Amino acid sequence: MTRTSLTRRFALTVLLLCCLGVAGATDNATEKKLSAWEAKEHVGEFATVCGEVVTAHYASTTNGEPTFLNLDKPYPEQIFTVVIWGSDRSKFGKPEEEYKGKHICASGKITAYAGLPEIVAKDPKQIKLQ
Repeated sequence: MTRTSLTRRFALTVLLLCCLGVAGATDNATEKKLSAWEAKEHVGEFATVCGEVVTAHYASTTNGEPTFLNLDKPYPEQIFTVVIWGSDRSKFGKPEEEYKGKHICASGKITAYAGLPEIVAKDPKQIKLQ
């Protein structure tokens, strides 16, 4: 290779790495951090929702074996829920014990079930202790 082609290749590599860095920074910067109370106004958006896990329940006999982590208000008056389906549960250990009584932040797409906002956590990296 000539010196000119090496210089061009180096410049393109640097440009590509810079673009990737900006894209990553933009994704993190635009993600919203919300309280459990605010989540209902952001259904359909990707965000991080924070609150205290006041009730946690593993519904082992229910279809899909979900684990429910209710933030800031207990079931049946919950205002926001983090759902971990049975198919992903082994990745989390015993989330109903791990997170109960703790302040967490859950990241993902906010959806609604029966009019209540929730995030489905498929990976433990989506939930951070605060």
